[in-house]
Amino acid sequence: MPLASTGELVTRAAEARSAVAAFNVITLEHIEAVIAGAEAAGAPVVLQVSENAVKFRYGRLLPLARAAGAAAERAAVPVALHLDHVQSDDLLRQAPDAGFSSVMYDAARLPYADNLAATRAAADWAHSQGLHIEAELGEVGGKDGRPPLDAHAPGARTDPAQARDFVAGTGVDALAVAVGSSHAMTTRTAALDHALLKQLSAALSVPLVLHGSSGVPDDGLVAAVAGGIAKVNVGTALNIAMTGAIREFLAAHPEAVDSRKYLSVGREAMAEEVRRIIGVLAADRG
Repeated sequence: MPLASTGELVTRAAEARSAVAAFNVITLEHIEAVIAGAEAAGAPVVLQVSENAVKFRYGRLLPLARAAGAAAERAAVPVALHLDHVQSDDLLRQAPDAGFSSVMYDAARLPYADNLAATRAAADWAHSQGLHIEAELGEVGGKDGRPPLDAHAPGARTDPAQARDFVAGTGVDALAVAVGSSHAMTTRTAALDHALLKQLSAALSVPLVLHGSSGVPDDGLVAAVAGGIAKVNVGTALNIAMTGAIREFLAAHPEAVDSRKYLSVGREAMAEEVRRIIGVLAADRG
Protein backbone atom coordinates (compact mmCIF):
# COMPACT_ATOMS: atom_id res chain seq x y z
CA MET A 1 0.00 0.00 0.00
CA PRO A 2 1.14 3.63 -0.43
CA LEU A 3 3.29 5.19 2.28
CA ALA A 4 1.24 6.41 5.22
CA SER A 5 1.54 9.87 6.74
CA THR A 6 3.16 10.05 10.18
CA GLY A 7 1.06 13.08 11.03
CA GLU A 8 -2.16 11.26 10.23
CA LEU A 9 -1.14 8.17 12.24
CA VAL A 10 -0.16 10.26 15.26
CA THR A 11 -3.24 12.48 15.07
CA ARG A 12 -5.51 9.47 14.80
CA ALA A 13 -3.79 7.84 17.78
CA ALA A 14 -4.08 11.01 19.87
CA GLU A 15 -7.79 11.32 19.11
CA ALA A 16 -8.31 7.68 20.14
CA ARG A 17 -6.19 8.10 23.31
CA SER A 18 -3.88 5.43 21.93
CA ALA A 19 -0.30 5.46 20.62
CA VAL A 20 1.43 4.52 17.40
CA ALA A 21 4.73 2.68 17.78
CA ALA A 22 7.77 4.16 16.04
CA PHE A 23 10.92 2.04 15.65
CA ASN A 24 14.38 3.24 14.73
CA VAL A 25 15.97 1.24 11.93
CA ILE A 26 19.64 0.88 11.01
CA THR A 27 19.80 -2.04 8.58
CA LEU A 28 17.52 -3.71 6.05
CA GLU A 29 16.95 -6.44 8.65
CA HIS A 30 15.60 -3.81 11.05
CA ILE A 31 13.20 -2.55 8.38
CA GLU A 32 11.94 -6.01 7.51
CA ALA A 33 11.58 -6.96 11.17
CA VAL A 34 9.56 -3.86 12.08
CA ILE A 35 7.16 -4.40 9.20
CA ALA A 36 6.82 -8.14 9.93
CA GLY A 37 6.14 -7.41 13.61
CA ALA A 38 3.57 -4.74 12.76
CA GLU A 39 1.85 -7.07 10.31
CA ALA A 40 1.72 -9.80 12.96
CA ALA A 41 0.13 -7.29 15.34
CA GLY A 42 -2.20 -5.92 12.66
CA ALA A 43 -1.23 -2.34 13.48
CA PRO A 44 0.23 0.68 11.68
CA VAL A 45 3.83 1.56 12.41
CA VAL A 46 6.42 4.29 11.85
CA LEU A 47 9.90 3.48 10.52
CA GLN A 48 12.40 6.01 11.89
CA VAL A 49 15.83 6.82 10.46
CA SER A 50 17.93 8.93 12.81
CA GLU A 51 20.74 11.30 11.92
CA ASN A 52 23.08 8.91 13.75
CA ALA A 53 21.91 6.06 11.50
CA VAL A 54 22.62 8.22 8.46
CA LYS A 55 26.14 8.89 9.77
CA PHE A 56 26.63 5.13 10.18
CA ARG A 57 25.63 4.66 6.53
CA TYR A 58 28.54 6.86 5.40
CA GLY A 59 26.41 9.98 5.68
CA ARG A 60 24.07 8.87 2.88
CA LEU A 61 20.34 9.04 3.56
CA LEU A 62 18.91 7.64 0.33
CA PRO A 63 20.07 3.98 0.42
CA LEU A 64 18.32 3.24 3.72
CA ALA A 65 15.41 5.55 2.96
CA ARG A 66 14.77 3.96 -0.43
CA ALA A 67 14.91 0.47 1.13
CA ALA A 68 12.48 1.53 3.85
CA GLY A 69 10.11 3.08 1.34
CA ALA A 70 10.14 0.05 -0.95
CA ALA A 71 9.48 -2.32 1.95
CA ALA A 72 6.75 -0.08 3.36
CA GLU A 73 4.89 0.04 0.06
CA ARG A 74 4.66 -3.75 0.09
CA ALA A 75 3.45 -3.97 3.69
CA ALA A 76 0.02 -5.25 4.66
CA VAL A 77 -0.36 -2.48 7.27
CA PRO A 78 0.10 1.32 7.02
CA VAL A 79 3.77 2.29 7.34
CA ALA A 80 5.12 5.84 7.56
CA LEU A 81 8.71 7.13 7.31
CA HIS A 82 10.08 9.56 9.90
CA LEU A 83 13.48 11.29 9.93
CA ASP A 84 14.54 11.31 13.58
CA HIS A 85 16.72 13.56 15.76
CA VAL A 86 17.80 15.84 12.93
CA GLN A 87 20.31 18.51 13.89
CA SER A 88 21.68 19.21 10.42
CA ASP A 89 19.66 21.62 8.30
CA ASP A 90 21.16 19.99 5.20
CA LEU A 91 19.78 16.61 6.25
CA LEU A 92 16.43 18.19 7.13
CA ARG A 93 16.11 19.46 3.58
CA GLN A 94 16.65 15.99 2.14
CA ALA A 95 13.57 14.60 3.88
CA PRO A 96 10.81 15.28 1.30
CA ASP A 97 12.65 13.83 -1.71
CA ALA A 98 13.63 10.77 0.33
CA GLY A 99 10.01 9.84 1.05
CA PHE A 100 9.68 11.06 4.65
CA SER A 101 6.39 12.57 5.73
CA SER A 102 7.75 13.81 9.06
CA VAL A 103 10.88 14.94 10.85
CA MET A 104 11.95 15.35 14.45
CA TYR A 105 14.07 18.49 14.59
CA ASP A 106 16.40 18.27 17.57
CA ALA A 107 17.62 21.60 18.94
CA ALA A 108 17.04 20.60 22.58
CA ARG A 109 20.79 20.79 23.26
CA LEU A 110 20.61 24.57 22.77
CA PRO A 111 19.59 27.19 25.34
CA TYR A 112 15.82 27.66 25.37
CA ALA A 113 15.73 30.85 23.27
CA ASP A 114 18.03 29.35 20.64
CA ASN A 115 16.06 26.10 20.62
CA LEU A 116 12.86 28.04 20.04
CA ALA A 117 14.32 30.15 17.22
CA ALA A 118 15.97 27.22 15.43
CA THR A 119 12.86 25.07 15.75
CA ARG A 120 10.62 27.90 14.53
CA ALA A 121 12.74 28.19 11.37
CA ALA A 122 12.75 24.44 10.87
CA ALA A 123 8.98 24.22 11.38
CA ASP A 124 8.31 27.01 8.89
CA TRP A 125 10.38 25.21 6.26
CA ALA A 126 8.94 21.78 7.07
CA HIS A 127 5.38 23.04 6.79
CA SER A 128 6.17 24.65 3.44
CA GLN A 129 7.10 21.15 2.26
CA GLY A 130 4.04 19.46 3.75
CA LEU A 131 6.01 17.77 6.53
CA HIS A 132 4.76 16.99 10.03
CA ILE A 133 7.38 18.24 12.51
CA GLU A 134 8.18 17.05 16.03
CA ALA A 135 10.52 18.75 18.50
CA GLU A 136 11.84 18.07 21.99
CA LEU A 137 11.77 20.20 25.11
CA GLY A 138 13.60 19.18 28.26
CA GLU A 139 16.49 16.74 28.39
CA VAL A 140 15.80 13.10 27.62
CA GLY A 141 19.53 12.33 27.46
CA GLY A 142 21.48 9.26 26.45
CA LYS A 143 22.22 10.40 22.87
CA ASP A 144 25.57 10.59 21.09
CA GLY A 145 27.34 8.21 23.44
CA ARG A 146 26.52 10.21 26.55
CA PRO A 147 25.44 8.21 29.60
CA PRO A 148 21.70 8.01 30.28
CA LEU A 149 20.49 11.13 32.03
CA ASP A 150 19.62 11.36 35.68
CA ALA A 151 15.92 11.93 35.10
CA HIS A 152 15.69 13.67 38.49
CA ALA A 153 18.38 16.26 37.62
CA PRO A 154 17.27 19.90 37.94
CA GLY A 155 15.88 21.19 34.66
CA ALA A 156 15.77 17.75 33.08
CA ARG A 157 12.01 17.49 32.84
CA THR A 158 9.69 19.42 30.60
CA ASP A 159 7.95 22.35 32.26
CA PRO A 160 4.25 22.57 31.24
CA ALA A 161 4.10 26.37 31.07
CA GLN A 162 7.32 26.59 29.07
CA ALA A 163 6.12 23.77 26.81
CA ARG A 164 2.90 25.66 26.07
CA ASP A 165 4.90 28.77 25.11
CA PHE A 166 7.35 26.67 23.06
CA VAL A 167 4.61 25.01 21.02
CA ALA A 168 2.91 28.36 20.41
CA GLY A 169 6.20 30.01 19.48
CA THR A 170 7.46 27.29 17.14
CA GLY A 171 4.30 25.94 15.56
CA VAL A 172 5.45 22.31 15.88
CA ASP A 173 2.93 19.54 15.31
CA ALA A 174 4.06 17.21 18.14
CA LEU A 175 6.31 17.49 21.17
CA ALA A 176 8.65 14.94 22.71
CA VAL A 177 8.56 15.48 26.46
CA ALA A 178 11.06 14.63 29.19
CA VAL A 179 9.16 12.79 31.91
CA GLY A 180 11.77 10.36 33.22
CA SER A 181 12.91 8.23 30.28
CA SER A 182 16.37 8.27 28.70
CA HIS A 183 17.75 7.14 25.36
CA ALA A 184 19.96 4.05 25.03
CA MET A 185 18.86 2.37 28.27
CA THR A 186 19.59 -1.36 28.31
CA THR A 187 17.59 -1.97 31.48
CA ARG A 188 13.85 -1.37 31.78
CA THR A 189 14.03 0.60 34.98
CA ALA A 190 12.93 4.11 33.97
CA ALA A 191 10.27 5.51 36.31
CA LEU A 192 8.05 7.97 34.47
CA ASP A 193 6.56 11.01 36.16
CA HIS A 194 2.92 10.34 35.34
CA ALA A 195 1.68 13.35 37.30
CA LEU A 196 3.84 15.62 35.14
CA LEU A 197 2.67 13.85 31.99
CA LYS A 198 -0.92 14.54 32.99
CA GLN A 199 -0.09 18.24 33.43
CA LEU A 200 1.63 18.36 30.04
CA SER A 201 -1.28 16.65 28.35
CA ALA A 202 -3.67 19.19 29.86
CA ALA A 203 -1.46 22.15 28.94
CA LEU A 204 -0.78 21.24 25.30
CA SER A 205 -3.01 20.84 22.25
CA VAL A 206 -0.45 18.87 20.19
CA PRO A 207 0.24 15.12 20.45
CA LEU A 208 2.93 14.09 22.94
CA VAL A 209 5.81 11.75 22.13
CA LEU A 210 7.84 9.51 24.44
CA HIS A 211 11.50 9.05 23.59
CA GLY A 212 13.76 6.50 25.29
CA SER A 213 10.90 4.02 25.58
CA SER A 214 13.17 0.94 25.54
CA GLY A 215 14.01 1.65 29.18
CA VAL A 216 10.38 1.89 30.32
CA PRO A 217 8.70 -1.25 31.77
CA ASP A 218 5.46 -2.48 30.23
CA ASP A 219 3.18 -1.05 32.91
CA GLY A 220 4.89 2.31 32.52
CA LEU A 221 4.22 2.31 28.78
CA VAL A 222 0.57 1.42 29.32
CA ALA A 223 0.22 4.26 31.83
CA ALA A 224 2.03 6.68 29.50
CA VAL A 225 -0.43 5.99 26.69
CA ALA A 226 -3.34 6.42 29.10
CA GLY A 227 -1.74 9.68 30.22
CA GLY A 228 -1.59 11.23 26.75
CA ILE A 229 1.42 9.84 24.87
CA ALA A 230 0.43 9.34 21.21
CA LYS A 231 3.75 8.18 19.72
CA VAL A 232 6.21 5.83 21.41
CA ASN A 233 9.80 5.74 20.09
CA VAL A 234 11.75 2.49 20.41
CA GLY A 235 15.30 1.75 19.26
CA THR A 236 17.58 0.08 21.76
CA ALA A 237 15.10 -2.73 22.51
CA LEU A 238 15.41 -3.94 18.92
CA ASN A 239 19.20 -3.92 19.08
CA ILE A 240 19.12 -5.87 22.35
CA ALA A 241 16.84 -8.48 20.77
CA MET A 242 18.93 -8.76 17.61
CA THR A 243 22.29 -8.91 19.36
CA GLY A 244 21.12 -11.43 21.95
CA ALA A 245 19.71 -13.77 19.31
CA ILE A 246 22.84 -13.59 17.18
CA ARG A 247 25.12 -14.19 20.17
CA GLU A 248 23.08 -17.24 21.14
CA PHE A 249 23.15 -18.60 17.58
CA LEU A 250 26.90 -18.14 17.17
CA ALA A 251 27.58 -19.70 20.56
CA ALA A 252 25.62 -22.76 19.47
CA HIS A 253 27.11 -22.76 15.96
CA PRO A 254 30.71 -21.54 16.22
CA GLU A 255 31.44 -22.90 12.73
CA ALA A 256 28.83 -20.62 11.09
CA VAL A 257 30.09 -18.16 8.49
CA ASP A 258 27.00 -17.57 6.33
CA SER A 259 25.69 -14.22 7.58
CA ARG A 260 22.18 -15.10 6.41
CA LYS A 261 21.99 -17.78 9.09
CA TYR A 262 22.53 -15.45 12.04
CA LEU A 263 20.98 -12.34 10.54
CA SER A 264 17.73 -14.20 9.98
CA VAL A 265 17.70 -15.22 13.64
CA GLY A 266 18.32 -11.61 14.66
CA ARG A 267 15.59 -10.39 12.34
CA GLU A 268 13.07 -12.84 13.77
CA ALA A 269 13.93 -11.75 17.32
CA MET A 270 13.38 -8.10 16.43
CA ALA A 271 10.08 -8.86 14.70
CA GLU A 272 8.82 -10.63 17.80
CA GLU A 273 9.86 -7.68 19.99
CA VAL A 274 8.02 -5.29 17.67
CA ARG A 275 4.87 -7.44 17.86
CA ARG A 276 5.17 -7.62 21.65
CA ILE A 277 5.65 -3.87 22.15
CA ILE A 278 2.72 -3.00 19.90
CA GLY A 279 0.63 -5.39 21.95
CA VAL A 280 1.71 -3.66 25.15
CA LEU A 281 0.71 -0.27 23.75
CA ALA A 282 -2.73 -1.65 22.94
CA ALA A 283 -3.16 -3.17 26.40
CA ASP A 284 -5.06 -0.23 27.87
CA ARG A 285 -7.66 -0.60 25.11
CA GLY A 286 -8.07 -4.33 25.66
